[in-house]
Amino acid sequence: MNIPQDAFYTLLAKTLQQRGDETLARALYLGLREAILQGHLQAESRLPGSRTIAQQLLLSRNTINAALDQLATEGYLLRDRQGSRVAILPKSSVSQSTVMPDLRLPSRLAQLPPGTRRDSPAFMFTPGTPAVNYFPLPLWRRLLDRVLREEGSTLLGYGESAGEWPLRTAIARHLALSRGIHCDASQVIITEGALEGLNLCTQLLSESGQLAWHEDPGYFGARSAFVSCGLQVKGISVDEEGMNFSAQTTQAPRLIFTSPSHQFPLGSVMSASRRLALLDFARSSGAWIIEDDYDSEFRYSGEPIPAMLGMHPQAPVVYLGTFSKTLFPSLRMGFVVMPEALAKAVQPTIHSLLRGGHRTEQRALAHFIEEGHYARHLASMRRLYRKRQGQLREAIALELEMPHTVSGGEGGMHLTVQIEGIDDGNIADLARQYQMAPAALSRYYLDASSGKTGFVLGYGNTSASQFISGMRTLNKLIAQSRRGRG
Repeated sequence: MNIPQDAFYTLLAKTLQQRGDETLARALYLGLREAILQGHLQAESRLPGSRTIAQQLLLSRNTINAALDQLATEGYLLRDRQGSRVAILPKSSVSQSTVMPDLRLPSRLAQLPPGTRRDSPAFMFTPGTPAVNYFPLPLWRRLLDRVLREEGSTLLGYGESAGEWPLRTAIARHLALSRGIHCDASQVIITEGALEGLNLCTQLLSESGQLAWHEDPGYFGARSAFVSCGLQVKGISVDEEGMNFSAQTTQAPRLIFTSPSHQFPLGSVMSASRRLALLDFARSSGAWIIEDDYDSEFRYSGEPIPAMLGMHPQAPVVYLGTFSKTLFPSLRMGFVVMPEALAKAVQPTIHSLLRGGHRTEQRALAHFIEEGHYARHLASMRRLYRKRQGQLREAIALELEMPHTVSGGEGGMHLTVQIEGIDDGNIADLARQYQMAPAALSRYYLDASSGKTGFVLGYGNTSASQFISGMRTLNKLIAQSRRGRG
């Protein structure tokens, strides 16, 4: 050895004293590995025999051999009849530099929108979070138990990449009744939420460098999906009729992301004339529309707004849906509906991009839908959210002193309050200290510095009894921010 035996045993004894919850063999393995990597035990150094080490440390020989065998398996030691010696390792492996090399992430990541923090339990006014305490958990548990009893270990494999057939069938039937979309189960693909559906559509339908239209302001996830695939993103402004595009003056895109039934975050509904015009434009220019049917289940006046996919049998539209907003977020279950020809064309590719899984939950959700529990739950939540929206409007009118405009439409789980001349990002960050998570409106614009300011207030997860106190606190934070500016 290159260090005296006394120092060698002192090193091992110290390692054992500091082992914490590690086993004796594991502690010896870690101590010897560190000594080799740090150069205290140099290459070709021969260690004492396992019997000698065991006698010196008063341990069993099996414990010593377990540590030495693991080091030999990983290539740190070479063991033969003569004993154990330190292997020759590349110098870069031995050298332990204290300076971290420069980390350079791909430049396109700088274009990603700011990430959204997910608190559990969710803070007050968190957009997009449903009233999870109203979910029928005992019923859901019974459905899971039934599926496991009936299917057992057959559900423990990966399953079909596009999702469980019973759930795809249930979704197709539900969409035919509720959204006017007549499709076959083969056109439905199950995803882990709407974001995976967006990523899937972007991968299947576009090439790096192509142009994508994005509502401005709009959903973070669409921008993330487009940027991560190397697309150029162009913001299209939103007015009271939804995405305000002009086919004559704007370069034709490959992808068009829109939420026509309830635009996020402004809440506008795309007019029928604009929907038809957008469909015609997409057909003539070879573009694909990604229709995010955000919050369409929670409409509080009039008839449901038909989905664009159901307006024309050959519409170049891919439809996105999710159960995270209607049931509970941790379910992580969404779906994509494709036109029949596209669904057939991408079928071989789906097996390469998706792996299936969550089979028990998918089977339970199929029962939940087919037995009418989903429709009843939606009706119950629709009544609750309608009432909460009205109560939040009253609280805003009572407590918010700054001039403001409230938008959000006649549906959904959020209201957007536009307030000019405030640092909404800073105020939203300060609100977290009070267990509130209103979203800054400006952060939903591609260029936050030129976007409108205000807050997106989710009421799905917030009891009406908290509205007055919450808005009072938000009003104080706004006032303090303005005084600080002055």
